[in-house]
Amino acid sequence: MGYGKRFLILILSILILCSFALAEDYSLQRFLTKVTSKPDALSKKERVELLEQIERLLEQALQAHGKVTRDLQTGEIDLRYHEGDFWISKLKEDRKSIDAGMEQVKLLKEKPGHLVGSIKLYKSLKDLSVNFNAYNNMPSFSAFVGDLAPELELWADPVFYQLYLLPLARLKDVEKGLPPKEKMPAPKGKKP
Repeated sequence: MGYGKRFLILILSILILCSFALAEDYSLQRFLTKVTSKPDALSKKERVELLEQIERLLEQALQAHGKVTRDLQTGEIDLRYHEGDFWISKLKEDRKSIDAGMEQVKLLKEKPGHLVGSIKLYKSLKDLSVNFNAYNNMPSFSAFVGDLAPELELWADPVFYQLYLLPLARLKDVEKGLPPKEKMPAPKGKKP
């Protein structure tokens, strides 16, 4: 019976490893590799997965933001009043950036070709990465932020910018300009 259990465990282990090998990897490393090689246009599935990864990252940023805010407000993070006031204002800006980023991700999932939404998402990610890098330089905040700051920066600039935003902007640039305005008929009784 001992050999039967071992054989069953071996078979299950092989099946689990095969399922991991067959699953597509949409990690940061995969997207960075795609950026460093000649960037091709992302497939529809890759764009969706990129937005999913960014949404996951924004959720992590929201959790870290919540922890820093809570500990700063409860006094667990000890700062002078004016310094704490400054960081609270930065955290309020971050909350707006996170909310705006989440809205834009939802919009882009529905309308992947929305250029303005893509630009707003990029701006939100860049603002967050700048502030989170500043938090990482503060010893009292760095425990909450950790690797999230550089990860935000990588997802924003090389990955989202080069694989999503630039191709979309180029596509929009190639599209025809606005149709010519039609002349409105002159109102009755007035001469042109």
